[in-house]
Amino acid sequence: MINNPIFFLGLFSLALQAIPQVASAPHQVPFDQFLATVKAASFPQWKHSAVDNEPSFDQIKTHILDMYSGVGSVVHSFLLDGRYADCIDVNKQPSLAGRQLATAPEAPLNEPPVSPRGPTESGTPVGSPLTQKLKDPFGNDISCPDGTIPFARLTLERITTYPTLAAFFAKSTNGAGQALSAREAEELESRGPSAQPHLYAYGFQQTTNYGGHSWLNLWSPVGDFSLSQQWYVGGSGTSLQTAEGGWIVYPQHFSTQAVLFIFYTPDAYSTGCYNLECKAFVQINNNWYLGGTFDQYSVTGGGQRGFDLQWKLYRGNWWLYLRGASATYDTVGYYPGSVYNGGQLTKNAEIIEYGGEVTRFTTADVWPQMGSGMFPSKGYAQAAFQNTIYYNPRDENEGVGVWSDLTKVDVGSHSCWDINITESAQGGGWGTFFFFGGPGGNTC
Repeated sequence: MINNPIFFLGLFSLALQAIPQVASAPHQVPFDQFLATVKAASFPQWKHSAVDNEPSFDQIKTHILDMYSGVGSVVHSFLLDGRYADCIDVNKQPSLAGRQLATAPEAPLNEPPVSPRGPTESGTPVGSPLTQKLKDPFGNDISCPDGTIPFARLTLERITTYPTLAAFFAKSTNGAGQALSAREAEELESRGPSAQPHLYAYGFQQTTNYGGHSWLNLWSPVGDFSLSQQWYVGGSGTSLQTAEGGWIVYPQHFSTQAVLFIFYTPDAYSTGCYNLECKAFVQINNNWYLGGTFDQYSVTGGGQRGFDLQWKLYRGNWWLYLRGASATYDTVGYYPGSVYNGGQLTKNAEIIEYGGEVTRFTTADVWPQMGSGMFPSKGYAQAAFQNTIYYNPRDENEGVGVWSDLTKVDVGSHSCWDINITESAQGGGWGTFFFFGGPGGNTC
């Protein structure tokens, strides 16, 4: 069991080697043409990229072709924020290779505990762009038909901005994803900002849980990498496992705007991946685009946007639920318990965490904004927040959550960001909540 919260300094990191793509005018690339181009590609054509060598290129190409090997024909494609999504048959998605599609439980979602009277308005729920009847630059509907799911196109252009396939998958600055021990984390912290791969403002609680919930206020901060998310953590050392989700600004991997994301690791970040980029998460809903941008974001001093996110371990699978503009939650999909290889997250998680994380790619870069870029003391419509934070105490159909009791962890200078946690007894209709974030800076 993990007792020191600073242990998590080494978790949740990404590949430092990412190189930005050169911007170009969008052009329509049909799915069949894209796949034929990948099949014909060779390393000499890609020597200009960041990929290490020919074996690394071959591994990347093999992964792309393997991911699409059983997908079959694509009925529809669209361009959103400069990246293609293909609508693929839900029963032929890569993560189902060798597996049966699990039946979505009818009502496994946990409801929030009864809260004292008080303010309940978080802001306006943001809808998924796939439900807004939008068109892409070529007139294609930004949506997927029933029976299909939106699958972010895995291109050579994207993955060869990394030296290896492992670096593309990783959430660590060195590509290995190895978690630090508490002693190593403390030593790293004492060496100052130039040694810090990632910095944080989050709250954690050590408790047996089967997932949990929060409403995430949605912003698009500026910088190399900044997120607001949930973590559900089990195990320790090389056996550490997570299920994660929220929004992230990561231009080298996704967009300069915040996108919806999930991530998992079964082995302390040695392996794992974002969204549908490897054979892990099984999506069943056609209205949510993992890795896609939103159509609206919060405005300083103005309208606030956000969405509900809940993970729930139910009968062996980690189910993801989202609620945007709809009055009801959507069952988005699940991580099959088998991806955790018999580890702790096949039973339950042991720690819940909610908050923000940032990194910079080099010591010459400015530390990114966190949250809205405003300090938590600025409050509503200025600072970013998460509210209605509770965890699921049992593996059960429906059920009632338990308000979280979070301990503050703030790694970095208070001149750059902070987090202010309010527990449920004082939280009114927001239950447990926090404001967090700040402007970043040169020395954090």
